[in-house]
Amino acid sequence: MRKTRQTTLKKGRPAKAEPIRQSKGTSNHPVRLLASLIIVVALVVAAVHWPALSAKALSFDDDQYLTKNPLVQNPSGSAAGRFLTEVLEPSTVGGYYQPLTMISLMLDHASGGSATNLRSFHRTSLALHVANTSLVIVLLYMLFGQPWVAAMAGLLFGVHPMTVEPIPWVGERKTLLAAFFSLWCLVFYVRYARTAGWKSYATCLVMYVLALMSKPTSTPLPVVMLLLDGWPLGRLSWRAVLEKVPFFLIAGISANITIISQKRTGAVVMPGEYPPTRIPFILCHNIMFYLVKPLWPTNLTPHNTFPRPFDLSNTTVLMSVIGTCVLIPALLISLRWTRALLTGWLIFFVTVFPTMNIIGFSDVIASDKFAYLPSVGLLMILAFLLKRLWGQANQHVWPNKRGWAVLAVVAVLTICEARTTRRQITYWQNTERIYTRMISFAPHAGYLYPTVGYCLHQRGLPDEAIEAYRTAIRLNPEHRFVDYTHFLLGNVLREQGKTEEAIEHYRESIRRNPNFADVYNNLGVAWAGIGEKDKAIQAYRKSLTIKQQNVDALNNLGILLGQQNRIEEATACYHKILQINPYHDGAYNGLAVNCIRQQKIDEAIQYFQKAIQINPNNLDSRKNLGIALAQQENLDEAIREFQKVLAIQPTDRDGRYLLADSLRRQGQIDAAIKEYRRVLQIDPHHAKSQEGLRLALAQKNK
Repeated sequence: MRKTRQTTLKKGRPAKAEPIRQSKGTSNHPVRLLASLIIVVALVVAAVHWPALSAKALSFDDDQYLTKNPLVQNPSGSAAGRFLTEVLEPSTVGGYYQPLTMISLMLDHASGGSATNLRSFHRTSLALHVANTSLVIVLLYMLFGQPWVAAMAGLLFGVHPMTVEPIPWVGERKTLLAAFFSLWCLVFYVRYARTAGWKSYATCLVMYVLALMSKPTSTPLPVVMLLLDGWPLGRLSWRAVLEKVPFFLIAGISANITIISQKRTGAVVMPGEYPPTRIPFILCHNIMFYLVKPLWPTNLTPHNTFPRPFDLSNTTVLMSVIGTCVLIPALLISLRWTRALLTGWLIFFVTVFPTMNIIGFSDVIASDKFAYLPSVGLLMILAFLLKRLWGQANQHVWPNKRGWAVLAVVAVLTICEARTTRRQITYWQNTERIYTRMISFAPHAGYLYPTVGYCLHQRGLPDEAIEAYRTAIRLNPEHRFVDYTHFLLGNVLREQGKTEEAIEHYRESIRRNPNFADVYNNLGVAWAGIGEKDKAIQAYRKSLTIKQQNVDALNNLGILLGQQNRIEEATACYHKILQINPYHDGAYNGLAVNCIRQQKIDEAIQYFQKAIQINPNNLDSRKNLGIALAQQENLDEAIREFQKVLAIQPTDRDGRYLLADSLRRQGQIDAAIKEYRRVLQIDPHHAKSQEGLRLALAQKNK
């Protein structure tokens, strides 16, 4: 009978897997080889994804994660504390508890990132992706013991087009960060399973908590550990189950926190609110979607809408059901030869399940980013197959002939993936382009058009923006976000001077969503623009009854009350703003203007300086500070402030006029004449500059 090597069992300790042995006298060290391969793979992955650093697109929810998040934009210890302590009802980002994600974005902002300079955010995201690729290699090596196999599987993961999405998408930092801690969790778990060391167990538990604090979709990791116990660790037992009790307790707490916070701050649709066929159709669709896309990554888009109609009359749905009915029995039959296929697929399915939209939280049925961490299950299958093809029992530095053939195939696949990845990154060049791509795959998704309209508006194409908004309303007149489209359309019309039409769209937005605080604020701006100040004040106050912390409404109300010389009421509005956001430069500017009205020039100057300290590009505060300094006959400093205004915005007409006027008062007549003439080049009918130029020329006897 053929002898087999047995693993000795120590009392009270799980069986250790057979260590990877190395012949005496050989110079080949598997760990050194693994480290070298990781470095090579990391460099390749970084090079392929490098263009993502220049991406400028903003996507869904990036306003909450960056552009409109005061805590991210004003990094501090107190901001980090709020992210950590606002557990059941996050105040600055709708949805679930994700403090580590928000803190990481805050730190990127502190290092120079902003809504107009996303490179800092992308740099961190790319570093996380490279780190995750390295951790995937380490994990696969620990499970299968082959450095080359682990590196090949990790390389195919690292350059895969489906990994593009989380890198240039700022709000998807949570996907990368959660995967980072989740992979560390699994690495330490495998280490614990091999050695039974409780330090590894404790570290694994800590990493699990950190993963959940990054994104709660990491919740199924305890189930993944049990599946690993079955294969390839081969240690599944009641003891292995009991080891997971602390993990399951933490998972339960996290799941409850997630559901509560999502209900309070986001949108949640429970399964009972859908037709009974919806869930099985979703499962079948996504099972096949996530099987096909990794193998054939074409037509990738960040927004995969539900097939229409979502029933068996739709070919996609029908083929998904048939494919699932074939796949599941095939996986079960594969157990006759190996547990690898079923276990790897189960790990993928269990990990992707929280994002399957069984509990509705999104308009998409599937997404590339949802497969990021779950792909570990598919990579295990890939590593298993590569190990079979590799065929080398030992761990030589250089592969044999069979190994070279496998490497050649992997190299070809890597090149194909890299080309597709590079092409996919180009779609993230700007916001308009990525949304236009999404629309190309979902032309009937009217809720995508408002973002394109907003981009067109920002590019100075208001007519095209209006057309995009009207298309959105026409395609999805009853969509839950159509109130927002009416709001955006009203904004463009108001800027075009079509105030009455804008007011009608604001009213339509209110009719559809009476609790939309921002639309009341902008309605107030519209009323104020046509002189209806009482109606404007009423609209601002209505906005504040809905959203007491509506900073824009408080600021606009403060401005209007100040103009009516209701100084105390206006000042109270600005102080409320600073209680909400101590870094609101507009509030300090408003307080300063009120001080000017009360002839408190010194106090006004302090407030203007505080506003500029917070936002050096606040042109209004700089101009007002210059005016206040000029009133004190401090013309040198006033001129410096006006010059700073023009350094930021050379075409600022008022800033250049103020500079010219200060130069004339200081006696620099030639310089003043030059600046007056520049103002008149910008606006030939600027009366104050015409008068100032006349006075300056008179002083020169001209």
